[in-house]
Amino acid sequence: MSAPTPVLSYSPVVLPVPGRPVDLQVRVTVPATGAAGLPVILFSHGHGPSNHLSSLNGYAPLAHAWAAQGFAVVQPTHLSSRTLSHLHSGPGSGSLFWRSRAEDMTHVLDRLDVVEAAVPGLAGRIDHGKVAVAGHSLGGHTASLLLGARATDPDDGRVVSLLEPRIKAGVLLAAPGRGGDVLTGPMTEAVPVFRSIDFSTMTTPALVVAGDEDDSRHFTDLGPDWHADPYHLAPGPKSLLTVFGAGHGLGGIAGYDAAETTDEDPARVAAVARLAAAYLRGALVPGDGAWKTACDELAAEAEPVGRVASKQGERGE
Repeated sequence: MSAPTPVLSYSPVVLPVPGRPVDLQVRVTVPATGAAGLPVILFSHGHGPSNHLSSLNGYAPLAHAWAAQGFAVVQPTHLSSRTLSHLHSGPGSGSLFWRSRAEDMTHVLDRLDVVEAAVPGLAGRIDHGKVAVAGHSLGGHTASLLLGARATDPDDGRVVSLLEPRIKAGVLLAAPGRGGDVLTGPMTEAVPVFRSIDFSTMTTPALVVAGDEDDSRHFTDLGPDWHADPYHLAPGPKSLLTVFGAGHGLGGIAGYDAAETTDEDPARVAAVARLAAAYLRGALVPGDGAWKTACDELAAEAEPVGRVASKQGERGE
């Protein structure tokens, strides 16, 4: 067994943003030492019941694993975070600040040089041309918008595109699926923007990760297949990782020993992190064979953690 790779986690890096009610704060997690050319993963947190996992202080199992595998992970605290609950009675709160969440990532990219310079030992080590986005749950919705999906603003009826062309690939973790008539659960009115999501314009390459026991009845009666919609309804190239036995927490990606993780499984978390990293390395680094190797190894396992499907082409299935 190889020795663990030390990682450095630094926070908060504070970015003042004109017009934003509070400064944008981010955490940066990177390999403690090593060569330059680190690809960047912008990570969008979810909106779970814990107070601090929905902020830059959450998702350490993923951030640490990805940094150890050679990525620079940047985690902002979105305005929807429970740590900023004093903001939740103002404009935007009804839709969980869906637009500003995506805009946070654009602000980070606009000032990535500032973020890089703020972290001790990181200057000159980031590859600004190799940027991916990942997100869990509500963060998966944020990531889908940055990858090209469109939504209708429930306040004015306008179709909104928040595509960020500097982002070259993405990972959607337990992301919400299609809207329309399938949204029958009690949470539908709380997040009206989910009703209008259009994946047909999500052209950026992405890996969709869905647990086969992630049954989100508070939104829909479709069952776990709902979380695979971003794969089936978006144009290729896309890949789908279906994780066996996984609920919405995918084994506990949001935090170590998190009480709301109903399917806690450290091995499952490690596998999701490893496969997502392999996908992103293959998508961001020309000629890298990490994703093919990971898929071949998964298929050869006697008791695989899940299965992978992939597609190319112009239209979703």
